[in-house]
Amino acid sequence: MSTLVLEEPVPSSVSPSHTVLELTVQNHPGVMSHICGLFARRAFNVDGILCMPVNGGRTSRIWLRVREDRRLEQLVRQMEKLADVLDVRRQDAEHEVFLRLERFFTSD
Repeated sequence: MSTLVLEEPVPSSVSPSHTVLELTVQNHPGVMSHICGLFARRAFNVDGILCMPVNGGRTSRIWLRVREDRRLEQLVRQMEKLADVLDVRRQDAEHEVFLRLERFFTSD
């Protein structure tokens, strides 16, 4: 005899867990398009994007706030294979860069 186990729905007031991906990339036209295209082809939503040039503009740092998902590890591995992506690091969802931006946009 088998037993059917149903998961309880998550209340709408509880937000799903997020993570921040911190990328170091070559700074030239089309890099952001390649990265966003990778997410789009896999129907993976990006909740926040911040990009700033570093190292005198030769490279850029991109922070992506995304939801934790079982597909995320595979997506990170595929991102690391992109020619212009130099480094990918995972940060916790409470990364300072997004916390400060949230305060900026919600302050009166």
